Amino acid sequence: MFNAPKIIFASTLLAMVPACSSELNEEEQEILDARIAEDTKPTNMIAVLQANPDLSTAGILLGLSGVGAELQDKGPVTAFAATNDAFNKMDATRLSELLSADNKEELKSIAEYGLVEGNMTAADIAKAITDGGGSASLTTEQGGVIKATMDGDRIVLENAAGNKANVTQADVTSSNGTLHVVDNLLMPE
Repeated sequence: MFNAPKIIFASTLLAMVPACSSELNEEEQEILDARIAEDTKPTNMIAVLQANPDLSTAGILLGLSGVGAELQDKGPVTAFAATNDAFNKMDATRLSELLSADNKEELKSIAEYGLVEGNMTAADIAKAITDGGGSASLTTEQGGVIKATMDGDRIVLENAAGNKANVTQADVTSSNGTLHVVDNLLMPE
């Protein structure tokens, strides 16, 4: 009546149950937490921008200008976003005027000047600079041009007025393009 192989198999299965418990050791929990954090990272460019506290002024600019709403479903784009420190270099009165909702057209022009159609990584920009004999002209969504050059291994951007900005953090990826953080606000003419 007793079937020895079935009893041994059932006993083995029962012995394995504690090994399948829902409790994770510390290392397994860290791996799981990292995977969950990766899955909950912002995906589109606006969400990535808003998630970075050093770029909050750029986020405000995009929101007030209306470009942020347009950018949510647009892409791929390459964005050059100035840090809060870059905005703080401006005259306080000018910055306050600039970030007024009454200045929507100027805000839109500035926001679109920091956007280039297509997805360009730092390597793509560097290649365009090399292919261009030492500089590349990047046409912005605003219609202006940003000149890109290299200073050693650093990408330097220049607006029409000759103001320069260094890319301080390159290749921040999003679902609709690539964001490059710059240390100076590039503005259209």
